Amino acid sequence: MPTETVYGLAADAGNASAVRRIFEAKGRPSDHPLIVHIAFPATMDAAGWRAAVAPFAREVPEFASALMQAFWPGPLTLIVPRRPEMAAVAAGGQDSVGLRCPSHPVAQALLLAAQALGVAGVAAPSANRFGRVSPTAAAHVAEEFAALDDGSLLILDGGACSVGIESTLIDCSRAAPVLLRPGTITAAQIEIACGLAVRERDAAAPRASGTLASHYAPRATVRLMPAQQLQAALDVLGTDAKNIAVYARHALRAARAVPQRRMPDDAHQAAHELFAVLRELDATGVRLIWVETPPDGPAWDGVRDRLQRAAA
Repeated sequence: MPTETVYGLAADAGNASAVRRIFEAKGRPSDHPLIVHIAFPATMDAAGWRAAVAPFAREVPEFASALMQAFWPGPLTLIVPRRPEMAAVAAGGQDSVGLRCPSHPVAQALLLAAQALGVAGVAAPSANRFGRVSPTAAAHVAEEFAALDDGSLLILDGGACSVGIESTLIDCSRAAPVLLRPGTITAAQIEIACGLAVRERDAAAPRASGTLASHYAPRATVRLMPAQQLQAALDVLGTDAKNIAVYARHALRAARAVPQRRMPDDAHQAAHELFAVLRELDATGVRLIWVETPPDGPAWDGVRDRLQRAAA
């Protein structure tokens, strides 16, 4: 299913056998939790959102409710205490569960249709092999699961994902918001919306999607470096610069033709195209993808996080 962030490999979150098929198809460890996607409520006020998450959430802190009203539907996942009888397999056995309401119209059409059949929520991690580059187009999903026929995998083509990287992930299972994974919604925006300071991840944080040190990796080895260092490396290699592709904001000279893509100066545009570019450069068959280190600043945190994990 398409979402505004990436395509997700979807199953009824309350159906343990269906959810296990997601883990199997992705090659994902069963204790690495999935995010449950829910449909729009009848009213998008505090009461409406609480009712929408009630099948899965044992409780909803006030600050989590404020974040739902501020950012849902949209690219924000909230981890809340889980009802013990719901989505245990999707939650990786934890007593908390990640919930999100996507804004993509095709995702919402699917979620509403599922809801009409008694499905309270749909688990949908990125539709790719575990640890690899996330898909932002239907063609990427088909490439990832080329071995599966149409009877095993149905792909809903919703076009290119508008956001392009996974949602910001906030732990709301404790007394204050904790940032577990950056995205296009920044910590500063979270603080303004809920009136609480966002804490950094600590040892007590629940396991969460996309937080392993190595993730989002193409087949080629990714290396991050400043533009000056990247240019110096190209100069040293000269005509021996083989099996290398480059993704950088600055124009770079190379003594021989190497696959190059220019990284946008705008962080949101960079996020939108990041995974598609990594896939495109990887498809050239190079062994190395050199990427210019993204700028500092909260707007770039999501892009920087994905690239650092891809290079880990």
